[in-house]
Amino acid sequence: MPAVKRTATAAETPAAKSAGAARSAPAKALDRLGLTTPIALALHLPMRYEDETRLVPIAEAQAGRSAQVEGTVTDCRVEFRPRRQLVAHLQDDAGDELVLRFVNFYPSHQKALAAGQRVRVRGEVRGGFFGREMVHPQFRGVGEDTPLATELTPVYPASAQLPQVYLRKAVAAGLRRADLSEVLPRDAVPAGLPSLREALFFLHQPPASAGLATLEDQSHPAWQRLKYEELLAQQLSQMQSRRERARLKAPVLTRRGGGLHDQLLAALPWGLTGAQQRVGDEIAADLAIDQPMHRLLQGDVGAGKTVVAALAAAVAMDAGWQCALMAPTEILAEQHFAKLVQWLEPLGVTVAWLTGRRKGKARQAMLDKVASGEAGLVVGTHAVIQDDVHFAKLGLAIVDEQHRFGVAQRLTLRHKLQAGEATGGLQMEPHLLMMSATPIPRTLAMTYYADLEVSTIDELPPGRTPIVTKLIAESRRLEVIERIRDEVVKGRQVYWVCPLIEESESEGDGRGKPLSELSNATQTHADLTAALPEVGVGLLHGRMPPAEKAAVMAQFSGGQMGVLVATTVIEVGVDVPNASLMVIEHAERFGLAQLHQLRGRVGRGAVASVCVLMFSNPLSETGKQRLKAMAETNDGFEIARRDLDIRGPGEFMGARQSGDALLRFSDLAEDSGLLELAREVAPRLLDAHPGAAKAQVARWLGARAEFLKA
Repeated sequence: MPAVKRTATAAETPAAKSAGAARSAPAKALDRLGLTTPIALALHLPMRYEDETRLVPIAEAQAGRSAQVEGTVTDCRVEFRPRRQLVAHLQDDAGDELVLRFVNFYPSHQKALAAGQRVRVRGEVRGGFFGREMVHPQFRGVGEDTPLATELTPVYPASAQLPQVYLRKAVAAGLRRADLSEVLPRDAVPAGLPSLREALFFLHQPPASAGLATLEDQSHPAWQRLKYEELLAQQLSQMQSRRERARLKAPVLTRRGGGLHDQLLAALPWGLTGAQQRVGDEIAADLAIDQPMHRLLQGDVGAGKTVVAALAAAVAMDAGWQCALMAPTEILAEQHFAKLVQWLEPLGVTVAWLTGRRKGKARQAMLDKVASGEAGLVVGTHAVIQDDVHFAKLGLAIVDEQHRFGVAQRLTLRHKLQAGEATGGLQMEPHLLMMSATPIPRTLAMTYYADLEVSTIDELPPGRTPIVTKLIAESRRLEVIERIRDEVVKGRQVYWVCPLIEESESEGDGRGKPLSELSNATQTHADLTAALPEVGVGLLHGRMPPAEKAAVMAQFSGGQMGVLVATTVIEVGVDVPNASLMVIEHAERFGLAQLHQLRGRVGRGAVASVCVLMFSNPLSETGKQRLKAMAETNDGFEIARRDLDIRGPGEFMGARQSGDALLRFSDLAEDSGLLELAREVAPRLLDAHPGAAKAQVARWLGARAEFLKA
């Protein structure tokens, strides 16, 4: 039977498909930016403004400054020297000329800039060989009486697929459709600030008289209103979370005299510092009430957080409940496991070990111990929260390096306590203790952790020697290798950290430097092995099989290996007291918190230790700031403060959030006054106007409010 020839419908023709694709590209770009609702468009604020409200005579246009001029095209042609480009000559009414130069152009450019056309042009003026010129200016055809704009022209954050003209129309439409009604009572808004509607319309369509300086530095009252609204929504969300948690139930875990806690304390070969005792008491007080603890334990590298966590776990297990400790990497989890087994198994505690590489019968045996309650303590990576892990009665969940986990992962761990026989049929949550060696500056804690209690270990254990930090240029690499030889001869050990594994890992480091110019762990391992033939040099990186990684770490920890070349897989948890020298190659490529964590791998014994930050020139301004901070202080809190200044809150917080910055407009350093005011207003608003509080959180945070609870 012959095939029936089918005629394409109008919607299926190639021309229609092409037109549909062209029309949908900007719409898809809007979706990618999350600009899918009127309120999202209304809150997509300009990053800067262009002044198209006045014309400048060509004779007065200053080189190096942006200007808008108008005139008639006297000549337009394609030139081929030094490369193909479109060159047009524009003459204003006073007879002065300006060259317009386009390296990338289309036939439509030639048509719009044909000789005799009157155009309005905006761009940066340059002093060219043939007089003033603009390269790739914006332009449009005009008539003799085409009016000038009466408002400043907004320039929005966009993408290559999203032209400013399209985005401006979409934002303007969103602004008209968005519900910008006032949800806050008048006494909840600082005096002198405009309404939300007035503020947004002003920021999207500022009059020509608006001061560009106050708009750009965000000190204008319209900006202050938006910042205050955002900070208030976040404080409301945090306080709501705190109040909701106060209504939840958790197991009562009381510290018993002479019990497991006291036995562990007596078995430790050292005494606790005053700071460890203080935070231990704070945690014990939280565990003893029937509301879920939600506490952040922060302390500098080597401050002794693990033993505090072990003592908290002992309280939970002594009360007949289980404890889970989750760490972000297998190396860190294994370090915890080894310590906890050493401390707790002699006291009769069964410690289970769960990681991604534990499979088959060995894994099932551990799962059975967890489900039966035989395992009082469960240590592992994200494997602890997999669906097939069932706890008999989970009373305390501990998350180490909590910012390294996604929010959903931490929420899953909190939901591992199911209503059942252990809870008397009640819905309960386990107590939650989060640990971080990245100290949180106060303003950040007030904002992102307003619903947490924060305990700080601000004292290092005795016997820790200060670490000397030295900045050394890459050109002195051979001197550094000789220093390594000296250290190993003295019986000490050395870390050498590289930013990459091997040269084929990528085509570049994402910061403008090709990989051929960056060191890599495999090559450095080969170089050091050749340069130090009498020294055992090991290699450790994240792509190695887990068993191989564990074997290398065991050799280094046991002293059979003098030098360990590694990537940042050793950033946290690795504890080798005999290591006295840390070399970080291309230190300018690492973040400040990461450098501080890496430096903390040495200085863990009684031997004086050195951290060498080896850098390559030229250094960026950010790179200089990071290295300067590392050389000037060993104080983790000061490092964190400077890191916040350099990176800003969104990047500093890492994976705590869902990927969206929860502070889009506010700056913690600049807006601390507004933050204090929001903290003061939030509880009053929750008490007196709960509906307004709910609407405020929904408008500003939406579903993201849930992530603040993690």
